[in-house]
Amino acid sequence: MTTSIGDSEATGASGDPPGVSALPVRTYAADVLGRAGEAVVLRGWLHRQRRLAAVSFLIIRDSSGLVQVVVRDSTLAAELASLVEESVLEVRGTVVANAQAPGGAEVVDPVVEVLVAPVAPPPFDLYRPQVTAALPTQLDHAAVALRHPARQTVQRIAAAAVAGFRSTLDGRGFVEVHTPKIVASATESGANVFALDYFGRTAYLAQSPQFYKQVMVGALERVYEVGPVFRAEPHDTARHLASYVSLDAELGFIDDHRDVMTVLRDVVGGMLSMIAERVPSVVDLVGALPVVPAEIPALHFRDALAMVGASTGEDLSGEPDLAPAHERWLGEWALREHGSDFVFVTGYPMQKRPFYTHPEPGDPRWSNSFDLLFRGLELVTGGQRLHRYEDYLAALERSGQPVEPYEGYLESFRHGMPPHGGFAIGLERFVARLTGAANVREVTLFPRDLHRLAP
Repeated sequence: MTTSIGDSEATGASGDPPGVSALPVRTYAADVLGRAGEAVVLRGWLHRQRRLAAVSFLIIRDSSGLVQVVVRDSTLAAELASLVEESVLEVRGTVVANAQAPGGAEVVDPVVEVLVAPVAPPPFDLYRPQVTAALPTQLDHAAVALRHPARQTVQRIAAAAVAGFRSTLDGRGFVEVHTPKIVASATESGANVFALDYFGRTAYLAQSPQFYKQVMVGALERVYEVGPVFRAEPHDTARHLASYVSLDAELGFIDDHRDVMTVLRDVVGGMLSMIAERVPSVVDLVGALPVVPAEIPALHFRDALAMVGASTGEDLSGEPDLAPAHERWLGEWALREHGSDFVFVTGYPMQKRPFYTHPEPGDPRWSNSFDLLFRGLELVTGGQRLHRYEDYLAALERSGQPVEPYEGYLESFRHGMPPHGGFAIGLERFVARLTGAANVREVTLFPRDLHRLAP
């Protein structure tokens, strides 16, 4: 049921069937500026109402932005005074240019129709520049918090990043695939899995599409996937989630991991270009977007350790690794010395990488793998994979794992696989780092972690 406030006339289109009225043509907030002098129909939410002595203002929000509606009629203003924020409205009026108004134009002489009246006001103000409620409160009320313009912008950034990922790889002959998320065995060593009952058998939620995308290299040569992955890792930190969106790619007929790094460089550049194209308001949120250099600086793991003063990188008995503080230091170094927000760390110790990782020729202690750090945070992991069947048998034996659970995966290697490699980008981590979010949950629609399973 709707309630009209102010004078209105029924509208329709000639030729409509009896009793059926055509919907009026809607104007979005972002398009109001170009309609000066025209009558328009707006539909959206009451973002805020401001009442002054001689005039009232309704700020209407839709998916494109905000538009100001000016109410000078005192009777109408009094009728509108009781409207609750987030009321769903239809407003008819005339557009007038006004440099002081949001977007440079406003709507005057309005007729307002209440399409839906909220049962209660929102649990926190949505008209402020940022949501002031604590993050747990925002997550408890995610359906409302996600209406905030800044949160909307973040999700548009994520969508544009995915579009840039896809378009860049499409342009390089990759094929998008969609692999199972219920699997019979774990994929990544060192990470916990979510087990489930699968018709009386134990199955797992997929930690990554790693095995499947490698298999598909044997069929399509170059593949990618955008989809959820699940990690039952007990990390209660600002950078970990139990479920996130992974942007995966795998390509065949490479020389080594450096070919993969070249493709990754182009992909990250394509993601940032698409964000700039599709979300111009990103500059209001993050300022200038980072520039991906033609050649991203790269350090071998042993050199990176030496630079941060952690180790010479030669004694691997203590399982050396880069701590978060080391990654931040390397990010600062790359920006200071190379003007780059990105830096590759290559050659991680084989003992720190999954069994399918290809060792470095001439020194099998190190791997043909890499991490890409973005502003001092590990964003991407990738590298060259093993491609010979006998090497997989030896790798599984060294790691003390049986062959049987991997038979379906290993079949591709029994029948000939080219040298190949790939990478995976965590979408939420990328967006969080780009926007400067302190916690990855700030940029996640409905985060899942140690404590949260709803909403």
